[in-house]
Amino acid sequence: MNVVITGGNRGIGLALTKQYKARGAKVYATCRNSCDELNSAGVTIIKGVDVSQPEMLAEKLASLMDVNIDLLINNAGVLGRESIDDWDPNTIDYQFRVNALGPLLVTQTLLPAMAKDGKIAMITSRMGSMTDNGSGGYYGYRMSKAALNAAGVSMANDLKPKGIAVGIFHPGFVQTEMVNGAGDIDADTCAERLSQRIDELNVSNAGRFIHSNGDDLPW
Repeated sequence: MNVVITGGNRGIGLALTKQYKARGAKVYATCRNSCDELNSAGVTIIKGVDVSQPEMLAEKLASLMDVNIDLLINNAGVLGRESIDDWDPNTIDYQFRVNALGPLLVTQTLLPAMAKDGKIAMITSRMGSMTDNGSGGYYGYRMSKAALNAAGVSMANDLKPKGIAVGIFHPGFVQTEMVNGAGDIDADTCAERLSQRIDELNVSNAGRFIHSNGDDLPW
């Protein structure tokens, strides 16, 4: 099994990298910069991949075009904390480019290398839900994840005829550097749950908004 994971150098991405390596997969972890833990994970590392820079993706991901990709996990993401009174359009734009546009561009670039029965996992957030938003704030993150959800549903519909299943997954509130170590579950538990949800993914249930614990989430 060939697995490609973006943002594989920390947090959920690193945990997923180790999880799939332990399951016997051939893992290709992309990142802007590697780390000691990723370097020692025994996987193929593709450095210098910045999903916010569309002009360089084809070149940086070229080595994956000869890989028959069974699973692509679009995990790379960033979090801003804008409020109605304290915000910067540049940080909001950057979150859109990384969280929403990046996964779409990576998928489009690697689509010719996807296996006929391959799977694509979008790691999103319930903070992109309209129904679930009862606290406001986090403008760039909420909007970019809502946009990612929209892209994921479109991709699920577009790729079903090709036999490729697209899943849209909320990892949970995970104890990572992104949230300064806060959270309900650790990254390894999250990776185990996500891999279970990905195992269950197929073209008949593609395009759903799923919590890593298996619950359906509202849009």
